[in-house]
Formats: sequence, structure tokens, C-alpha cells
Amino acid sequence: MRLLTVLWKNVSLENIPRQVDFYSKFSPSPLSMKQFLDFGSENACEKASFLFLRQELPVRLANIMKEISLLPDNLLKTTSVQLVQSWYMQSLQDILEFKEKDSDNPETVRNFTDTLITVRNRHNDVVPTMAQGVIEYRDCFGVDPVTSQNVQYFLDRFYMSRISIRMLLNQHTLLFGEKVEANPAHPKQIGSIDPNCSVVEVIEDAYENAKRLCDLYYMSSPNLEIEESNAKSRGQPVQVVYVPSHLYHMVFELFKNSMRATMENHLDKNDHPPVRVNVTLGNEDLTVKISDRGGGVPLRKVDLLFNYMYSTAPYPRVENARAAPLGIHFSTIH
Repeated sequence: MRLLTVLWKNVSLENIPRQVDFYSKFSPSPLSMKQFLDFGSENACEKASFLFLRQELPVRLANIMKEISLLPDNLLKTTSVQLVQSWYMQSLQDILEFKEKDSDNPETVRNFTDTLITVRNRHNDVVPTMAQGVIEYRDCFGVDPVTSQNVQYFLDRFYMSRISIRMLLNQHTLLFGEKVEANPAHPKQIGSIDPNCSVVEVIEDAYENAKRLCDLYYMSSPNLEIEESNAKSRGQPVQVVYVPSHLYHMVFELFKNSMRATMENHLDKNDHPPVRVNVTLGNEDLTVKISDRGGGVPLRKVDLLFNYMYSTAPYPRVENARAAPLGIHFSTIH
């Protein structure tokens, strides 16, 4: 029986390229934050979500898999990129198994939710693994301006695609997963979206985690100073409809960069200049400004800051790929 299962999986994997060609012909469905909120708060139906996702996820996975296949051959041959490809192939296969299954069967719908949790967990390390592949490629073959531009374009689309896919996975699994417990810090979240996301709380959380890393490396860290201004509701905390984890990723990357620059430019001092954050909510926009006394960046290097292949941070060993530096540009993707 086990042999038959293995043989069936091998046959299924052989069909993946054909499935990729088919589903990549379709465009992903555009979805807004309002649609996510409306569905999660008013019309949450696991069966409806199942019917939508079993069609939508293969399209999104196939589109990005098609783009991965167009990368330079030497980049595709890196161990890290091949690993990422294998994750996407397996996930596409897992979801396609539900293509013809009965949506009226509660067990089928429950199994689909469990499968999505497996898929989500499988892709936890996609970002650092792909970053490690790019580092391997750059170190072995170098990068000319044209290749760098092409890789930059691909990574923008790849990471944006991953965010959108993960958003769909999180919304379904957090709303309908039986084993998923509500986040006590954000009890009113609708899936991964917090209708009353406290911006300062998320920033403080990101600072504390970045501070922990800074303390481990430098045995000290700069303090945090926050100013908050709410033009919509004077004197009230700044709250917005947002995905807290996305805001966290943005400011966490910026805090790491800011703290390292501050510490390295003031190593001979016992009292380090603080990192300052200004949070301002206007009538239309939210602005988060992070400033430090880290010495700044030469004007000739400003454009490089938003290049995935550029980082001033030291590169980790391959076995520690999860710590691969992602650069400031990664924070702009969210």
C-alpha cells in the first residue's frame, strides 16, 4: 500500500509542469482589504472559502512557478532555489488533490483546511531560502547590471506573490482552523487583519525583538523614543485597519538596520543615541518615520539600499540561511 502511494505521488509530480502551464494562463483574482473583512465578519462560510481557494491558489502558485522557471540557469541550479521550487511543486500538488472532491462533504472541507495549514508551514522559510539562493548565485558567478535588474524585478513579484498567497492561507486557516487559537494580544482580529491595529504597540513589539538581537551581538542597544500624533482623533492612540504582522516585518527590518548603524558608530560611548520614531495619522495617510544617529548613507550608495543583492550586514554561513540579510527593500514589499 505504501509503495502504491509513493508511485501515485511520483506520477502526480510528473504532471505538475502541465498543470503549471494550464493554471498560469489565468490571472489571480483581485481582492481588497474590505472584501476580506466583509467575508470574515459577516459571511464567513468555510465551504465558500474552500470552493474559491481550490481554484484561486493553483492560479497564484502556477503563475509564480512559471516565473521561477525563467530565472537564469545558474540561479535555478542553486540548492536553495531548487528547494523553494520543490516546496511550490508539492503545495500545488496538495491543493490539486481537492479539485474534484465533493464540497458538500464536511470531512473534505476539514481536510482542505488542514492541508492549507501544512502548505503554510511548509513555506515558512521561503523568504530567507530564496535570499540565500541569490547570495549563492552572486558569490559564485557575480552579477552584471542587466541580470541584477532582472533578478530585482523577479524578487519583487515573487515576494509580493508570496504575501498574497500567505494572506489567503492565513485568512482561511485562522477563521476555520479548529486547532488555531485566538491571539490574546489581538482578540478582535478577523483572520490576520486587525480592524483596530495599534500602530505603536506593533512598533514597540518589533523594537523589543530587534533590541534582543542587538543586545546579543553588541551587549547593549539604543533606547526607543516614540512620538504619536493623531490628526483624526486628537489625543487618541493611532489605530488603523491593517495586518499587524506586515507592519511588524517592515519596522523590524528597519530597526535592525538602525540599531546596528547606531552601535557601530558609537562603540566608544557608554550612552548610545536613541532611535526615534514618529507616528502620524493624517486624514488620508499613516506615516511612520524612523530616524537614528547611525552616520547616514553616502549619496552614491542610496540607490543600492533598495537592491536585494546589496546589504551592509555580514552574510551568514549556508547552514544558517534563515538569518540571510534581506536588505531594507524587503520592508517596502509589505
